[in-house]
Amino acid sequence: MASLNRVFLIGNLTRDPEVRYIPSGTAVADLHMAINRRYKTKTGEDRDDPCFIGVVVWDKQAETAGKYLKKGSPVFVEGSLRYEQWETNGEKRNRIRVHADRIQFLDRRKIEDPGDVPEQAGADRAESAGARTAGPAREPPAGDAKADAPEDDKADADDLPF
Repeated sequence: MASLNRVFLIGNLTRDPEVRYIPSGTAVADLHMAINRRYKTKTGEDRDDPCFIGVVVWDKQAETAGKYLKKGSPVFVEGSLRYEQWETNGEKRNRIRVHADRIQFLDRRKIEDPGDVPEQAGADRAESAGARTAGPAREPPAGDAKADAPEDDKADADDLPF
């Protein structure tokens, strides 16, 4: 039987990221997102139906999220759902969280210091002036025209028509 566990979310953080380090030294960040579903009722009234979801981010992405994100920051998250169970004081607890494979910062603020740009996987510097990506540390696929283009040929984010 086929199965698929893939999640794509866009929303805003409801609090600042909580970054901690496990004993091995690996960074872990807990993000709390609100994803809003807007709709009209039968009477024509606009309604918002927020969904609150927890996201866990690991390694370099966790450190980058802790450094650059804050309450209210818009983010795109790609990952998978995980069911977690544990026991606290004899009481069984459980939750479903998103384990992020990739997060992208959607805040359009300009970064003044080019050295203050988060590490990116396959993303160019021009993109960092707008949406910034913190992704897994891997090289772009061979033959990727964007990755193979010389730096001088890459368009500045402000020059894009959209």
